[in-house]
Amino acid sequence: MSAFVAVLAVALMALAGLVIDGGRALTARDQARAVAEQAARAGADQLSVPALYQGQVVLDPARAVAAARAYLQAAGATGQVAVHGRLVVVTVTGHEPTVVLDMVGVRSIAVSATASATPVSGVTKED
Repeated sequence: MSAFVAVLAVALMALAGLVIDGGRALTARDQARAVAEQAARAGADQLSVPALYQGQVVLDPARAVAAARAYLQAAGATGQVAVHGRLVVVTVTGHEPTVVLDMVGVRSIAVSATASATPVSGVTKED
């Protein structure tokens, strides 16, 4: 009977680890997505001033990358920023330390999230 109890205890600890640490990882991923979205928006706000004087909405790629990276740094996040034409793409990466799964050697869970934004001007659809 004690072997059964030992196996059951290990199984319950593993399940608790998946629930607790899995929930923490999901929360960390949601936070990473929020940071990626805001960084992408910050980048998409960086428009070319000379193009604006001509009535055009054109993204300034160098300023977009710099603004997105500055937002990531201010948020304490790490990630990559890329500009593809009018699209600013930000990927945030990180690791969430485990609490329960640390007992079985899983020290952290990798999390990442990607978001993109484009500059928009005026009304884009009817209400």
